Amino acid sequence: MPSGASSLDSSTCWRFKKGTQACTPQILMSKFLNMFYFLPSLQVLAENLTMVTEFLSLGFSSLGEIQLALFVVFLFLYLVILSGNITIISVIHLGQSLHTPKYFFLVILSTSETFYTFAILSKMLINLLSVARTIFFMCCAIQMFFFLGFAITNCLLLGVMGYDHYAAICHPRHYPILMSWQVCGKLAAVCGTGSFLASLTVVSFVFSLPFCSANKVNHYFCDISPVICLACTNTDVNEFVIFICGVLVLVVPFFFICISYLCILRTILKIPSAEGRRKAFPTCVSHLIVVIVHYGCASFIYLRPTANYVFNKDRLVTVTYTTVTPLLNPMINSLRNKDVQLAIKKVLGKKE
Repeated sequence: MPSGASSLDSSTCWRFKKGTQACTPQILMSKFLNMFYFLPSLQVLAENLTMVTEFLSLGFSSLGEIQLALFVVFLFLYLVILSGNITIISVIHLGQSLHTPKYFFLVILSTSETFYTFAILSKMLINLLSVARTIFFMCCAIQMFFFLGFAITNCLLLGVMGYDHYAAICHPRHYPILMSWQVCGKLAAVCGTGSFLASLTVVSFVFSLPFCSANKVNHYFCDISPVICLACTNTDVNEFVIFICGVLVLVVPFFFICISYLCILRTILKIPSAEGRRKAFPTCVSHLIVVIVHYGCASFIYLRPTANYVFNKDRLVTVTYTTVTPLLNPMINSLRNKDVQLAIKKVLGKKE
């Protein structure tokens, strides 16, 4: 019997009252998740199955001694991401001139990406130094929930920031109304609430499946494809629902961003002065770089069948959207911004 699996018979359950019993964490998790939707064919049958109670994260274990060097690299990247995002949040909070809708959403994006990287890299760094790379079933579901929640939040925020640029450039006279603080608050609330509801839906459809014996996750964190391919039943319905969620959180926001920037480009080309055009382009270009990298990598991984997932081939793309993309926001979208640089100098000048 594989590590992390246990036979679900009467000996593995604890009887509290006559006719009732409590089973392994997976059965409890499945019953909890199944409250959110009603698909009888997806109900997990505990009898006569060998159910997984923990997963083994393979990660970069095949690289042997190189893992120590990877630990140093990823630790450095994590500290840079963390310090960059904290700097952005602090500077925007202290700089009165940055209290605008644009930087309001940058603060939320930096906060989301801080928790997003923590949900992934903290466990990965531990695994790079440890021999036992196990993660309990419930912990795996929790990691996936928070990872997807903050990842989807980032996608929706990038879409909202694209709309903010559109309103500022194409409708400057109506901008105070289009992007009032009340509107910004509602947009932020919709992004956060919608993201974690979508995450809950995806996690429900993944962890309602039965995991019988295979428990080796060919990834460095609990992602959708590496986990769902371990299920010991047909996953077509689950994968279809997850694909629809992926389209809603990736394709739809990206479509609106493209429309926004087509309108922005048309407006910029109508500006008579070359200086005016030069002022409008930099902010849009920095945002577009982050959008292309983020949506491009995420779409490549999530908008395709699970059967096509191969960790060894997709490793570079996976590292890009989990590590490099969060690094781009503080480095390109904010710290290279002249307004942010000026605010940093003012803050440092006050301290001196």
